[in-house]
Amino acid sequence: PTACKFDLQRNIDDFMAEEDWRSTANYIRRIAKVLKENPKMRLSLMSADDVADMRISAEKEIKRERLSAKDEVLIDPNTGEVETFLQRQERVRAEAERGLDEAALNSVKVSGSLCVFMTRLEEEYNKSLQRLNPHTPEYVRRLKDEGVLLSTISEVQHYYEKVGMDAECAELSLLRIEHMYYKHDTIAKGVDKASAFAEKFGDSEMLHPACVVGGTEGGGDAQKVHPGAWSSKPDVSPEGVDTAAVIATLCRNCYEHGDDRAKTRAMLCHITHHAVHSRFRQARDLLLMSHLQDTISSSGDISTMILFNRMMVNVGLAAFRCGRVSDAHQCLTEIASSRVRELLAQGLSRFNGNDKNTEQEKAEKRRQVPFHMHINLDLIEACHLISAMLLEVPQMAQEKRNHGENNYYVKSRHFRKYSESYDRQVFTGPPEHTRDFVMTASKALMKGKWKECYDLIANLDVWQLVPGEGEVEKIRGVLLKEVKEQGLRTFLFAYSSNYDSLSLADLSAQFDLEPPQVHSVVSKMMMNWELTASWDGPTDTITVHRVEHTRLQTLALQTADKVSGLMDSNEKLLDARSGLYGFSDSDLGRSGGGWRDKGNNNRQRSGPVGGQRR
Repeated sequence: PTACKFDLQRNIDDFMAEEDWRSTANYIRRIAKVLKENPKMRLSLMSADDVADMRISAEKEIKRERLSAKDEVLIDPNTGEVETFLQRQERVRAEAERGLDEAALNSVKVSGSLCVFMTRLEEEYNKSLQRLNPHTPEYVRRLKDEGVLLSTISEVQHYYEKVGMDAECAELSLLRIEHMYYKHDTIAKGVDKASAFAEKFGDSEMLHPACVVGGTEGGGDAQKVHPGAWSSKPDVSPEGVDTAAVIATLCRNCYEHGDDRAKTRAMLCHITHHAVHSRFRQARDLLLMSHLQDTISSSGDISTMILFNRMMVNVGLAAFRCGRVSDAHQCLTEIASSRVRELLAQGLSRFNGNDKNTEQEKAEKRRQVPFHMHINLDLIEACHLISAMLLEVPQMAQEKRNHGENNYYVKSRHFRKYSESYDRQVFTGPPEHTRDFVMTASKALMKGKWKECYDLIANLDVWQLVPGEGEVEKIRGVLLKEVKEQGLRTFLFAYSSNYDSLSLADLSAQFDLEPPQVHSVVSKMMMNWELTASWDGPTDTITVHRVEHTRLQTLALQTADKVSGLMDSNEKLLDARSGLYGFSDSDLGRSGGGWRDKGNNNRQRSGPVGGQRR
């Protein structure tokens, strides 16, 4: 009956009904349970001869039914006694088993593969989530079946591990990984607890109202308290599972025994799981060691490219949470600056130049990610624009001081476009959307008002969407540190020309930074020739030097900037043709602030880290 359930769908876009899906899952779980209780039992696929024998037996059964109408008498040739047709079948089977060895006796021939059935069951589950409205109770109820699916896959995988079928184990391991990698541990624990509760007590909606309330003071007096409330609210305490260790084990299985597609997808899921839990260094090292950025464009699998895009976004968000603003901007800029919904498979493209036919649109719908796996687009936009603001605002102040020079090192043209559009507005009301808050904060930072800038970006509602205990406070701490330091840099770029000297104590008090931090930031600016000044040790002051370039020096600087910009453009074209996308093997052991050493006055190219995948 399992194979027949999958054949009930009329076309590829239809999905199995919820009742049929659960009954099919129960069938497979019963088979897995029998195989577990009988360790010597093995499943084997039917051959063409076996199918022919079944057909002959069916024809004999039909003929027997016809002869039974004529009162045919069956005689046992061994005893000479009368026997029924079922007794004859049992006698023939027993005689056939006498000549078989133990392996043949424990082998059960079936017309399908458990691994294929589990793959089809997982596909039907995903299709149902894609078609259902995510804002309905039906979708939430359907999500509860994910625990059943994972436990069933685990039981079937245990059988294949027992019989030593490594290829099937790798395929089932990938199915488990793809339903676990995107969950934070806090969410995974809640899901596991809900699954354990449903398995022990059933649906929580079917509990008696008296069982839901807490313990009562009535004790065992049924005249005062309903008996269902004596034991208080039912609860379960499932065993704690180290999700990172489980995923690492499953990924190792895919690396050793899976095909190229399974290895690639397992690696992408492994990197994403590290990034979701803010383990940026581990995620970065895995990405660089795997060289996926070199081979992903030639994979030819659109779903794998979508998974790569999702991985890059999660790595960028992890870098932002860890305070690595430059790395976060490099990871997010290419995807966040274009059609985010389409690249992440979280919606269909809706631009005027859409030339897709009907079949291509249907294929795109089949690739959509279920709603509960979506990455919030407002969170992506907030992290991308804030990281761009922290990089661009000091540079914009420097360009303004230099009267437009060095404008070939724009790190975020996306942010520049929004900033110019914001400046052209005749009337700017209070901010409403995430972009408006970031643009307003950038204008405050440009004026040196770092407190106003911090208040605008630290109180965004999107930070409440970040999972994990204490993550919101951690993000606010990172923002406070970065806004103070970049505010100091912007202030020095914009107003240092108005001073002959600046006091270290005054700067420390103005930007609420410790004197060593101020000293470090200012010293880096001096070393990079961003600030023409020197330290006066006895008085702890910064002496500003006014250096006016000659006409020849100005022309030489402009020529050098143009040549450097042309060189960057050529390198980007070469990277696009070779597929490097800004990565190199020498980046693996680097422990500095960025992934690439820029060399030219510590300026960075604006190219993407991972490239755009569609």
